[in-house]
Amino acid sequence: MTEQVDSSLIKSVSYDAAVSILSVVLVGENETYEYKNVPESVYKELMAAESKGSYFVKNIKGKYDFTKK
Repeated sequence: MTEQVDSSLIKSVSYDAAVSILSVVLVGENETYEYKNVPESVYKELMAAESKGSYFVKNIKGKYDFTKK
């Protein structure tokens, strides 16, 4: 399920626990970034973070392999 988030950086987020893929759409972009091998705990922390953009930059971007779709 894709969730719209309140963030100046992130438009929406979804997580597929079966394959550990975190999908992120950034504000102003139409492409989806699919981050691979992301633990569910990281997804839960992202969704609970007061600043989802800051959490994303510090804990996900540059730390997990991704593909653009």
